[in-house]
Amino acid sequence: MFVALLRLDLRIPGCGSLKEKRHVVKTLTSAVRNAFGVSVAETGSHDLWQRTEIGVAVVSGEAHQAGRVAHEVERFVEAFGGVDTIAAEVSLHAPEDV
Repeated sequence: MFVALLRLDLRIPGCGSLKEKRHVVKTLTSAVRNAFGVSVAETGSHDLWQRTEIGVAVVSGEAHQAGRVAHEVERFVEAFGGVDTIAAEVSLHAPEDV
């Protein structure tokens, strides 16, 4: 078993309240979850209107498959309207690392 972890630091331009931010984050996380069947959650920048950190976990029997899906999720988020990717980081963990 291999786990790929993707951390995305995102900017949400034009967001004027935490309510607007929650709507964008919920829409994005639901879209990622539905498209890829991965675990996804907001993991940081909870109190900032125009920033968020999203964490994604991918589990696979093969390392290259887990990494591939994580990179596909990254591209999906970059193409998603209403958010800009500031930084993205993928890390791959083997069973003894988890």
